[in-house]
Amino acid sequence: MELFYAYEVNGRYCRLDAEESGHCVRVLRHRAGDAVDVIDGQGTLYHCRLTLDNPKVAEAEILSEEADWGAHPYHLTIGCCPTKNNDRFEWFVEKATELGVDRIVPLIGDHSERKVYKTERAQRIALSATKQSLKARIPEIAEPVSVKDFLVMPGSDRASLKLIAYCFEEETLRTSIKAALNASDARDITILIGPEGDFSQEEAQLALKNGYIPIHLGNSRLRTETAAVTAVEAVYLHFMQ
Repeated sequence: MELFYAYEVNGRYCRLDAEESGHCVRVLRHRAGDAVDVIDGQGTLYHCRLTLDNPKVAEAEILSEEADWGAHPYHLTIGCCPTKNNDRFEWFVEKATELGVDRIVPLIGDHSERKVYKTERAQRIALSATKQSLKARIPEIAEPVSVKDFLVMPGSDRASLKLIAYCFEEETLRTSIKAALNASDARDITILIGPEGDFSQEEAQLALKNGYIPIHLGNSRLRTETAAVTAVEAVYLHFMQ
């Protein structure tokens, strides 16, 4: 199934940007009159007929639509510290999108090796992974924020279930992510994953003060991006089995 992303949906028509138009018209050789499927990035799939086969600005008439297409029955925010190797974090963005995530927040921690992160490429990766995995909603890639600011910013406590994965085993009793999910009926979930050097004690204590439950992801020591994908997959399997 081929999917195209419309940056503009106006009345009964969808308009594709230059990149999507070029892929539709030049690469896949669609012409006016062809049936095409278009997503709006907000959760709706449109079954359309191509009306303008311009490789710079293609347009399609909407024939029917499906709301919440490819959706999952939960809302998941992952706050994850970008890795020193940018490719690893982008791999996480791709896989998390394929599984099912609603918001990815790049966190800058006290121990982060990467202190600056630009979101443009991650947004493109999320779009591609959304289409590849047959979804209509593109996850939000938030602007980077420090761990401490994220924990106290207005609205950060919206989630019904808030989990933090970190390694201070001797200081705080941790539960498995599976047990934490099984113990709650929450469907609005936030999970925090630290940098290569883990969260600082100050960050961890602030998280606990703000209602986060300390969790572990098993006995293996995982890289940041592996831990983040494992957390997303745990939520996905919990609700989708």
